[in-house]
Amino acid sequence: MTFILSAVFTIGAQEPDRRHVTPVKPETNEVKPPPKGTDDKIIQQYISGDSAAAVAEARKDSLRRVYKRYPRLTDIAYGINFIEPLFMAFGQSYASADVNATLNMWNRFQPTVELGMGWAKSTPDGMNFTYRGKPSPYVKVGANYNFMFKNSPDYQALIGIRLGYSTFGYDIKDVNYSNSYWQESIGYDITGERSHALWGEAGVGLKVKISGPWSLGWMIRYHGIFNYGKSDHSKPWFIPGYGPRESSLGLSLTLQYTLPLYHENTPSPQPKE
Repeated sequence: MTFILSAVFTIGAQEPDRRHVTPVKPETNEVKPPPKGTDDKIIQQYISGDSAAAVAEARKDSLRRVYKRYPRLTDIAYGINFIEPLFMAFGQSYASADVNATLNMWNRFQPTVELGMGWAKSTPDGMNFTYRGKPSPYVKVGANYNFMFKNSPDYQALIGIRLGYSTFGYDIKDVNYSNSYWQESIGYDITGERSHALWGEAGVGLKVKISGPWSLGWMIRYHGIFNYGKSDHSKPWFIPGYGPRESSLGLSLTLQYTLPLYHENTPSPQPKE
């Protein structure tokens, strides 16, 4: 019995020696500082134990550092569309020119207004009259959408819509009517004609900075007439701001001066650390 008890106590005394505890390396308990630039709100969420919210907020913070956020009122641009007077100098028989203003919001949505004047003088080939469109005003209102809203406002890819309206006058001069039976030729004029037109436009374009606050903008526009006024004697051939009544495409080339509406207080885009 004494031998048995002695063996039990001996085994019990040796048991603790069989337990092996892996020591904790000092570096595994080291608290690493957060990446440079981490928002204080994210750090507090980690400390409080709300890791899920901290991870979500950290993702948003990394996107904010990669993609710059622009304020609601980003800038306003004033411009002049001069493409058709330029074409008229090279022989085109009509022109429309306008001044415009575009408000850039969040570098994405851009309400715009265009105020202009259009005129024409044309003797169509094979026709027996001369059409004279008197200088008349037009207005267009609409908006653009900038697909490059995450980038600098200096370079934009745009899609836009416009609603246009004009009231205008025109004359049809030197109308020559020939009667082959009587061998007679009659000439007359149709003057003082008045009309109006309402139309819509949809277009795609680009804006590119050329120097300092100066930029150039191009837009190709597809347009269609909703309604226009007719007289008992004629139909208008040219509509100010629209172009020839039968046309479906237009082009604008605008020189713009841009004024920022906010201070540069947000960080420039940076790579994630």
